[in-house]
Amino acid sequence: MAKASLDQLVGHVPSEECSHPLLQHVCAPGLPGKKWPAPAQSCAVLQALHQLYYDPNIENKNLAQKWLMQAQVSPQAWHFSWQLLQPDKVPEIQYFGASALHIKISRYWSDIPTDQYESLKAQLFTQITRFASGSKIVLTRLCVALASLALSMMPDAWPCAVADMVRLFQAEDSPVDGQGRCLALLELLTVLPEEFQTSRLPQYRKGLVRTSLAVECGAVFPLLEQLLQQPSSPSCVRQKVLKCFSSWVQLEVPLQDCEALIQAAFAALQDSELFDSSVEAIVNAISQPDAQRYVNTLLKLIPLVLGLQEQLRQAVQNGDMETSHGICRIAVALGENHSRALLDQVEHWQSFLALVNMIMFCTGIPGHYPVNETTSSLTLTFWYTLQDDILSFEAEKQAVYQQVYRPVYFQLVDVLLHKAQFPSDEEYGFWSSDEKEQFRIYRVDISDTLMYVYEMLGAELLSNLYDKLGRLLTSSEEPYSWQHTEALLYGFQSIAETIDVNYSDVVPGLIGLIPRISISNVQLADTVMFTIGALSEWLADHPVMINSVLPLVLHALGNPELSVSSVSTLKKICRECKYDLPPYAANIVAVSQDVLMKQIHKTSQCMWLMQALGFLLSALQVEEILKNLHSLISPYIQQLEKLAEEIPNPSNKLAIVHILGLLSNLFTTLDISHHEDDHEGPELRKLPVPQGPNPVVVVLQQVFQLIQKVLSKWLNDAQVVEAVCAIFEKSVKTLLDDFAPMVPQLCEMLGRMYSTIPQASALDLTRQLVHIFAHEPAHFPPIEALFLLVTSVTLTLFQQGPRDHPDIVDSFMQLLAQALKRKPDLFLCERLDVKAVFQCAVLALKFPEAPTVKASCGFFTELLPRCGEVESVGKVVQEDGRMLLIAVLEAIGGQASRSLMDCFADILFALNKHCFSLLSMWIKEALQPPGFPSARLSPEQKDTFSQQILRERVNKRRVKEMVKEFTLLCRGLHGTDYTADY
Repeated sequence: MAKASLDQLVGHVPSEECSHPLLQHVCAPGLPGKKWPAPAQSCAVLQALHQLYYDPNIENKNLAQKWLMQAQVSPQAWHFSWQLLQPDKVPEIQYFGASALHIKISRYWSDIPTDQYESLKAQLFTQITRFASGSKIVLTRLCVALASLALSMMPDAWPCAVADMVRLFQAEDSPVDGQGRCLALLELLTVLPEEFQTSRLPQYRKGLVRTSLAVECGAVFPLLEQLLQQPSSPSCVRQKVLKCFSSWVQLEVPLQDCEALIQAAFAALQDSELFDSSVEAIVNAISQPDAQRYVNTLLKLIPLVLGLQEQLRQAVQNGDMETSHGICRIAVALGENHSRALLDQVEHWQSFLALVNMIMFCTGIPGHYPVNETTSSLTLTFWYTLQDDILSFEAEKQAVYQQVYRPVYFQLVDVLLHKAQFPSDEEYGFWSSDEKEQFRIYRVDISDTLMYVYEMLGAELLSNLYDKLGRLLTSSEEPYSWQHTEALLYGFQSIAETIDVNYSDVVPGLIGLIPRISISNVQLADTVMFTIGALSEWLADHPVMINSVLPLVLHALGNPELSVSSVSTLKKICRECKYDLPPYAANIVAVSQDVLMKQIHKTSQCMWLMQALGFLLSALQVEEILKNLHSLISPYIQQLEKLAEEIPNPSNKLAIVHILGLLSNLFTTLDISHHEDDHEGPELRKLPVPQGPNPVVVVLQQVFQLIQKVLSKWLNDAQVVEAVCAIFEKSVKTLLDDFAPMVPQLCEMLGRMYSTIPQASALDLTRQLVHIFAHEPAHFPPIEALFLLVTSVTLTLFQQGPRDHPDIVDSFMQLLAQALKRKPDLFLCERLDVKAVFQCAVLALKFPEAPTVKASCGFFTELLPRCGEVESVGKVVQEDGRMLLIAVLEAIGGQASRSLMDCFADILFALNKHCFSLLSMWIKEALQPPGFPSARLSPEQKDTFSQQILRERVNKRRVKEMVKEFTLLCRGLHGTDYTADY
């Protein structure tokens, strides 16, 4: 392209200095000063690139990169891009020039005058021809730039773009040799569909261009077929052909149009150099969503896939994982994407069954995943799909396919359980932690598949597993491997975890077999534990069997390697079977105490264990609970007393937080009221109603002074305060009304805590007390006093500057909303400064933290409906409601995240519903000033919005839609790609 036309293209390139603000201020050290002349543009870019690539100083590199990104999008990029492509520049420089051209064409197409299209196209063709024998990375970027230009011009300004590309590159008068031209053309044709997939074309244009490309593939496929089938085509050309084909089929080209190329790709699988590209092309072609319409073509593909079986077996035999992986991908792509279409072809059932058996071979491929093989995992989704398709047929057809495929699925279970087996201890010892983790995830996938297969095979599957396990454990002929036993148990566990096995006739036998297992291995012991845990609901219905397995679980508690499995299993048993555990309670508590004192388990498992004991104790008589609680927590109370005397330090803190955590987890599940119970059997109704105070309350009252003492030393530590609040919060949630005796002293303690150092956890606990007890006359006075105190302290915090405490503001807003919802009388007190609360909430609406803004919006949506019933609220809304409306409009205008617009819409809806006459006056006044809430809005748009809002007083969803539309207009995003997922 001539320089004169380039000047026209950018509109104006000044002769003396660069006009673009991005290029006037160069902040990168070592680059030219603030302003620089146009002829020096490319020099400045060269210096910046040199700094990016070669300067050892990372800050200089970052500054150069930032500056270059700005330079790429400036108008001057049209000028310097071509200069950077000169032959005397190194490939890195040329690459930047080509990238800049692509950015300008793809993002700023509207800046290019239409009379420059042909000139720009010709210049790009020239550059691509020149780089056909040059740097490949630069060639690719230039091809991407031309592809972007073609997509922007198709179909009107360049109707036969692809055919023109083919014709131009096939011209004999080119200075570049034939192979170079051929590879350049193939590169261009490859990137064209890829650029289409990632382009920012508007939706209506995308449809037009897709249609145009579908027509143009008629100019591409014959060329690709010829090049692929031509014996004289070099390997590099055939490789590129396959990649090009792979790229085009993703445009959903009809499968029947691809037949010849797919067959050629299958033939190319025999060439090791072309293998990967052939696999990719075949898989992409087969996987098109539209391909299932072309059943005849799909049927022709089955023999081609089956013809790869010998190559697959050879690859497996030779340990060639890449080849076996590739062939498996092809088989699975055909089976998984088209099982329904192929099952429908009943007369071809045998060939499809052969394909299924080939996939079964891939599932059972020898070796341990992921060390010796990585293929079997590819097949698991296929088995889900096939089963779903079989079960979706009408009854008659389904019965036929069930008969054919039930044996296949029984075989699948055997294969999966074999694949789930651990390697020998010696081999497993050499695996890396990453390999062990991948194997764990793989076993979870197998577990999910087995659970799914149960839908097809039903109770017979459990019988099958039980028979195998029974034979294994009772056979005296040959010693069994622990891996085999573990895998069978794992199969049981997989199904029992999610399927109701309470009516299975094999579970009693399984429970009977478990104690016979010789546990000599951690993995086997883990699976035994998890299997018992999965059967805990069954044990609740068959309590006589508890004694068969409970000793195993208690014994495992002492093994730190079985920490997670043993503790989680005990917790499940204590939760599900608690009313059958009193005979074992003393033993469970003793063993648990022992392992807790020995510190065998990590913190999280200790917390689970305490929850388990909470469930267990809940079913005992009150005296028994108190006796067990005393022995269980006395050592911790003594330790806490000692810690309370010591000078605060980090190790003290960890111990205190740990003990407080143990207590709160115990109290989370210790519930004797049965108000949360699912069990409604007659035996429950006979239980005596506990007399006297709740055991948890008794313990809390005993340790209350001690907790206050700990707090006095750790009041400025958020973690300790949070741990203290958690004890009471979890107790309140569990005990509900039973917590009543603690309310006055807890309110007093919270008030002192919050007055000294305000913390969010104290507000959250206050909110719980308001929620549960504020409506009860007896408890209203202490709760009102606490509410007024924390409000007063928080308002003072607002005066000092609340920005450093978004968590406190968030919790405060939630507390206010809860008070209005549960007990609006709290806002009647004369000592409550409702006006100050209102103004602070308006301020909170402007916080950058989304949770705080949401909580503030929640407060207003609770407050506004109270305008009529609470005089002080009505008065403050009348006086300051306009301030609230302006804050809401500012947020919608662009100051708040778009994700919060529904919350602001809720406030507008509440204002309209409960303060209509005020809103109709305020909104017109508020929107009057020019540029508010956004300079992008016209007076007409603002007027339309206010009218729409005032008209809608019933449908909240419509108000949300209006606000979303309005915020897009305010932000200049209406009608853009950014709104697609909004």
